[in-house]
Amino acid sequence: MTSPDVDQLRDHWWWRPGWQEGRHFYACHIVFPDTPDLVKLIAAYQEPLRELPGLDLIPERWLHLTMQGIGFTDTVGDHVRAAVLDALTSRLRAAVVPEVIFTRPTVVPEAVYLLAEPPDELRQLRMVAREAIGDALGAARIPDDLERLDRYHPHVSIAYSSAVHPAEPVLAALTTVQPDPVTVSLDTAYLLEFHRDRRMYEWSTATPIPVGHG
Repeated sequence: MTSPDVDQLRDHWWWRPGWQEGRHFYACHIVFPDTPDLVKLIAAYQEPLRELPGLDLIPERWLHLTMQGIGFTDTVGDHVRAAVLDALTSRLRAAVVPEVIFTRPTVVPEAVYLLAEPPDELRQLRMVAREAIGDALGAARIPDDLERLDRYHPHVSIAYSSAVHPAEPVLAALTTVQPDPVTVSLDTAYLLEFHRDRRMYEWSTATPIPVGHG
């Protein structure tokens, strides 16, 4: 297991700029409706965490790999959403399908997650998605600046921290299981509409976008 010197976890659910209860957001992320091996791996690591306080374990249906934000739904009209979807569909069909390995968890201040390694193809896929969103919105309206992209570490979270608490019990619990790594080909991205009203990222729509099918 890897951990970037985390001694204490903190609450993940503070309201980030622009967010408030009832507000929804569009993003191009990857979700996992048909990846049983990855779901099994995540369940194995979640099991010893179930009895620990201060953690929100992520149900199978809400597992996702964060890629690129688009904008709040009250600022992106239906016609703009349609243009974004068209642009993503056009660009992602020509992209390389990332093949990544998920192994041991990483504990960071607000979450426990599995890094997707190697990250290079996913970083490139995010850049392609970003360019597509710029085609539809204009480059100035793309969320997330290029400096943040340099710090992008693609991952799938398995639990969010919901309180301030020591990291040591979490780290110790994760060492009690030793599942095999899982390799996944990420050949579909999704245009999601989601909210975070119930201490979870939950989407109401998930439109699939094929990757590398051009």
